[in-house]
Order: sequence, then C-alpha cells, then structure tokens
Amino acid sequence: MENEHKHHIIPYKTYFVILAILISLTFLSVAVTSIELGVLTVTAALVIAAIKGSLVLRYFMHLKFDQRIYGIMATGVILLIFVVIFVTFLDYLYR
Repeated sequence: MENEHKHHIIPYKTYFVILAILISLTFLSVAVTSIELGVLTVTAALVIAAIKGSLVLRYFMHLKFDQRIYGIMATGVILLIFVVIFVTFLDYLYR
C-alpha cells in the first residue's frame, strides 16, 4: 500500500503577509484596549483574538490544506468555548 499525500507548497511571501497581519492585529488589539469603550472593549479584543487564532490555525497549522473533518472539529471546539464563555457571562450578570 502506498501512501499518497498531496504536497502543498506555500511561498514564504504568504507567511510574511500573514505574520504582518498578525502583528497589525496585535497592535490594533492593544490600541482598542487602551480606548475606553465600556463593555465593547472586551468584545472587540475577543473578536480580534478570534481572527488572529483563525489565521494561525489556517496557515501556520495548515488546517487550510488538511481534510475537512479537522476543520469541522476545530470549529466545534471553538463554538463550545464560546458557549462556555457565554454561559459564564450570563452567570456573572444575573447573580
């Protein structure tokens, strides 16, 4: 039995572009947290962190090129984390 693998070659330019985007989003998240937006400060920081995490998952961990089931499983775990955070916030707000 032969192992047939599809090889994907990502140019270094793509990695540098993703790295630049991640650094820019890091500076943006620091800027957002320094501005007083009330409740939206944490929300904006979490949204930026989620975008950064998805970029890392897709490109640096090669989830973009793996089988679709891995993407579905990663999405399920992320949704579960969001549900746990949401329930925790509800518990905190209505105590």
